[in-house]
Amino acid sequence: MLTKEEDYQKKSLKNLKVKIKEEMKKIFIKTFGCQMNVYDSKRIADLMKKYGYEETDKISEGDIILFNTCHIREKAAEKVFSDLGRAKKVKNVREKQGKDTIIVVMGCVVQAEDDVIIKRAPYVDIALGPLAYHKLPELLKKVLSKRDSEEGNNFGLIDTEFYAEPKFDYLPDNKSQGACSFLAIQEGCDNFCTYCVVPYTRGIEYSRPIEDVLKEAKSLVNTGTLEINLLGQNVNSYHGEDKNGKERNIAYLINKLAEIDGLKRIRYTTSYPADVDDDLIEAHKNIKELMPYLHLPIQAGSDIILKAMNRRYSASEYLRLVEKLLKANSEIGFSSDFIVGFPGESDKDFEKTIRIVNEVKFIQAFSFKYSQRAGTPAAIMKNQIEENVKTERLQILQDLLFSYQNKFNKDCIDKTMPVLFEQKGRHKGQLVGRTPYMQNLYAEADFNCINKLIDVKIIDATTNSLKGEKVKG
Repeated sequence: MLTKEEDYQKKSLKNLKVKIKEEMKKIFIKTFGCQMNVYDSKRIADLMKKYGYEETDKISEGDIILFNTCHIREKAAEKVFSDLGRAKKVKNVREKQGKDTIIVVMGCVVQAEDDVIIKRAPYVDIALGPLAYHKLPELLKKVLSKRDSEEGNNFGLIDTEFYAEPKFDYLPDNKSQGACSFLAIQEGCDNFCTYCVVPYTRGIEYSRPIEDVLKEAKSLVNTGTLEINLLGQNVNSYHGEDKNGKERNIAYLINKLAEIDGLKRIRYTTSYPADVDDDLIEAHKNIKELMPYLHLPIQAGSDIILKAMNRRYSASEYLRLVEKLLKANSEIGFSSDFIVGFPGESDKDFEKTIRIVNEVKFIQAFSFKYSQRAGTPAAIMKNQIEENVKTERLQILQDLLFSYQNKFNKDCIDKTMPVLFEQKGRHKGQLVGRTPYMQNLYAEADFNCINKLIDVKIIDATTNSLKGEKVKG
C-alpha cells in the first residue's frame, strides 16, 4: 500500500503528464485518394512530430489542420473545398478561444488548382504540391513569423514546384505503426493516359535508389512490420540505382527485400501492364514472400478505347500477360481498374470489357464512370457519353465483377490461410486481418494475435469479407 507521500507524488506525476499532453501542439490530417497519399500523410505526421506536433483525429484540436488532396476524380476535389469551409468555422471558433490555427492544403489539387484555392479559400495559410511537403516546417515558420509581425490573417504561401531533389531525403526514418506498412519506391508517371492528371500533378517518373529503399524497409521490419506494400503511380516501371550506380528493376528490388530477416510478405501497387517484364513474372514464381495477388489495371476491354486512352497495350496482349503470370504461378488472383463511358465508347466496346471480365474472372476490382478532368486530352474529346448511359453500364459491370468476387470468396470456404491480423473487430473478442489475397477476414481471436500471422480456417464468406476460425495448435 502506498504512503500518503508516495500517493501524492504519483498523482502529481499523472497530473503533470496530462498537462504536458494538453499543452502539446497538435496536427489534424485528413487524407483523400490513393495509397500514395496515405503514405505521404504518415510521413508528414512523422516529420511534424520532430517539431512538437502530435497527431489528433479531432479537427477541433488541430493547431494545424491539413488536407492531403486527390485530383483523380471531380468529387474528390469538391470534397476538399467542402472540408475547407468546415475548417474555416473551426478556425473562427478557436480564434475566439485565443488559439491560433494554421490551415494547410497539400497534394494533387494544389498542383492542379492553386489559383482556384486562392479564389475559393483565401483563408488557407499554406498550399503545397505533393513533391514539396518536406518544406512544410520551413513554410510554417514563415507564416507564424508573418503573423507575429502583421495584423490580420492573409493567405500564406504556395509551393507547387517540381523539385529535382527527392523529398525522401528530408524525412525522418520511417517506423512501423503496425504489421503492415506502405513504402514509396517510385513516384510520377511518364505514360500520359488521356484521362489522367498524375503526370501533371506528380511529375515525371522518379525511382528511389535501391539502398534507400532497403534502409527504410529494414527500419520498418525492425520496428514491427511483417508486410510491406511497395507504392508507386507506376510501380513496376521502377528503375532505381544500386550502390554501384547500375539501374535495377522492381524484380531485383523484390529479391533484395525478400532477404530481409523478419519480412514475411511483399506486395506492390499500382502496376502498369506494359511494364510487367519476364523478371517480374519470374519473381512471382520463385519468391514465396511475394503475395499471389496482383492489381493489374486494364481500364477497358476494347482496343479502340485503349488506344484513345493512350494505354500502351491491347486487350489480347493483356490476356497473354495474364496467361504467362498464371503459368508461372497458378495461385495468382488478379484485381483491376475499369473506366466505363470513356468518350466514344460504343455498346460493342463495352461488351468487349465484359468479355475481358468473363475471361480473367477478377477476384477484386475498382470500377468508375469516366469523369472529365480539366487539362487532360480526354476532357475535350468528341462523343462524350451521356451520364445515364455511364450509370447503366457501370451497374452492369459492377454486378458482374461482384459475382466473380463473391464466387472466389465462397470457394475459399474450408481452406486454411495465413492471416495477418491488424486490428480489433466491431464485436468483442473479434479481430480483423487480411489473407494473402487482400480479402478482409474476421475471426474470434485473442488480442495478442494482432500484428501476427495466424493460420485461419475459412468457415463463411460474403462478397466483401470472410469469416474464419483460428486453427488450434
